Amino acid sequence: MKMINLGGSNLQVSSVGLGCMRMPELSTRQAAEMIQTAADHGINFFDHADIYGAGKAEEVFAAGFSETELSREDIILQSKCGIVPGVEYNFTAEHIEKSVDGILKRLNTEYIDSLLLHRPDTLMEPEAIARVFEKLQASGKVRNFGVSNFYPGQVDLLQQALDTKLLVNQLQFGVMHTGMIDLGTNVNMVNDAGINRDGGILEYSRLKKMTIQAWSPFQYGFFEGTFLDNPKFAELNEVLNRLAREKNSTNTGIATAFILRHPAKMQVIAGTMNPKRITEITDATEIELTHQEWYEIYRAAGNKLP
Repeated sequence: MKMINLGGSNLQVSSVGLGCMRMPELSTRQAAEMIQTAADHGINFFDHADIYGAGKAEEVFAAGFSETELSREDIILQSKCGIVPGVEYNFTAEHIEKSVDGILKRLNTEYIDSLLLHRPDTLMEPEAIARVFEKLQASGKVRNFGVSNFYPGQVDLLQQALDTKLLVNQLQFGVMHTGMIDLGTNVNMVNDAGINRDGGILEYSRLKKMTIQAWSPFQYGFFEGTFLDNPKFAELNEVLNRLAREKNSTNTGIATAFILRHPAKMQVIAGTMNPKRITEITDATEIELTHQEWYEIYRAAGNKLP
């Protein structure tokens, strides 16, 4: 497993992390197997959010973790807060502090290594967030901070009030969700791919040394399903499968390698709860796609180079 420094910090994390949104589907025994399998394949990073299963994902994780051979110091725990499903986004100090206390209780831990603010709250007050971040850090409850689904202006607005650096921006990215790439390859073009929808977040993140965590890396559309082995994407799967054969991998592995090949040094957040797929995904960290192979995948996904 290749390791990266999260957001340019000294915190070493696996280039593939396990996203735990689907963990409520598992029994305690299955969760233990999933966590141990991930760790055995070099994953030390586990991503949560307080809304996953209305908190149950964190509870199932904690129960499963207690039945593994791992200790708390072996892993990096991240969670997110700020979404009240169907109601609002809430970055008030009161809500953040209450959310963290709930996260710690459900995960049965004294601290989390990283807390992300989950989808931008347009009513956020950076100075108030700064005060609660300082309080959480001073108490030892949260060690590092980041954001999720923010564009550059929102990151800057928050960062200017903080003494601590925001390490992470969690964004959707994968073979079939390449908007941040499309923008850069269609500069000054009058077409849909050239529309700036994210403020140039890819280049911004590289300049600021913020780690992009790629969520839903195997999905297309807005949670419409996976593109792997999907007849809708015959040309793409033909390319992925051929490269998989050539590199003794799988289409899942090649789709993962596509993300890891980018010099932005993104971290893949894999949401599978299938131990076999974890093996396929983590094996991809040893695959090095050439320039030509990377662009062949990009074009097979339906992207045109101007």
